[in-house]
Amino acid sequence: MFYAVWHKRGEDETGLTKLDLARQMLTMLRENVLRRLWIAMDRWFLCKEFFIFLMENGFDWVTKAKRNTALYQRIIEPGTRRERFVPVTSVMLIKAVFKDLLKLGLSGHVGIAIPNIYMKLPYTVTNRKGQVKKMRFVSVAAVVAMRLKEDEKTTEHRDSDSENESPATYRGAYLIISNRHDVPFKALETYVKRWRIEDFFRTIKQELGFEQCHSTSEAHHHAHFELLFAAETLLSYALWQLNKEKTSVDEGCTHGEMVSCLFHTRCQIRIQTHKGEERVYVDFDIQARQFANLFSQFWPDQLDMRWFSKSSFQ
Repeated sequence: MFYAVWHKRGEDETGLTKLDLARQMLTMLRENVLRRLWIAMDRWFLCKEFFIFLMENGFDWVTKAKRNTALYQRIIEPGTRRERFVPVTSVMLIKAVFKDLLKLGLSGHVGIAIPNIYMKLPYTVTNRKGQVKKMRFVSVAAVVAMRLKEDEKTTEHRDSDSENESPATYRGAYLIISNRHDVPFKALETYVKRWRIEDFFRTIKQELGFEQCHSTSEAHHHAHFELLFAAETLLSYALWQLNKEKTSVDEGCTHGEMVSCLFHTRCQIRIQTHKGEERVYVDFDIQARQFANLFSQFWPDQLDMRWFSKSSFQ
């Protein structure tokens, strides 16, 4: 898992932007994973130059369109068969299919793909004058969707958003765009998964003390973050182990119960001599019994503990 801390800059200060940090993390990811990957992002990262970076490095992107996102609809004139690209707004596209969208069901997220939607993206050509940047029409997926999971938890409208920077929406429907025009509904499914990141941060803030590191050292904050990520990984696996075979709502465990039972369980450490050898015993509270299978999978069979005196390092 890669993460980066963004430092807010003053007007006269220089430093890495959020897009710079995103490029750095994705470049590190590409060094370890060669296959094509999806990048689901919120609308803050809607930037044409960033889209070009993603596609050049084998990433497919999907995000929510803004009100001012410049889109074009490709049409063929009936008489002349001439190809034209007509400017359209995100809200226009949503309104065009909204009535049909309501017919698709009353629960779960639904979507309608609109074909022949394009976006202008930059590219560079070399001529006698050197490198020149031009624009060309690139086909994009445009999916009008509603009842996204993120809309159940929070609202996308914020006081700091200007009219153009706010998401394109009409009566609870949004426009999702992606470079994968050939699989628009796959793009929608990928965007829906983005909300897991928001759930993750909400969980570690409420239940794991994400904001309770009081050190002023940045190194200490990084250590705090990394320990929380490791703890959440352990919790997620343990939660899956406990809930995978449950047969009723009363069985299993919630994330909060996992934190209370697993991390707040009392334990006692004692040293005892067995057949002439000193052993370290860890006795857990009885409520840890349900995690016995988890401990047996991850607890090492043998710990090689060595003790050093001060003179050993001189």
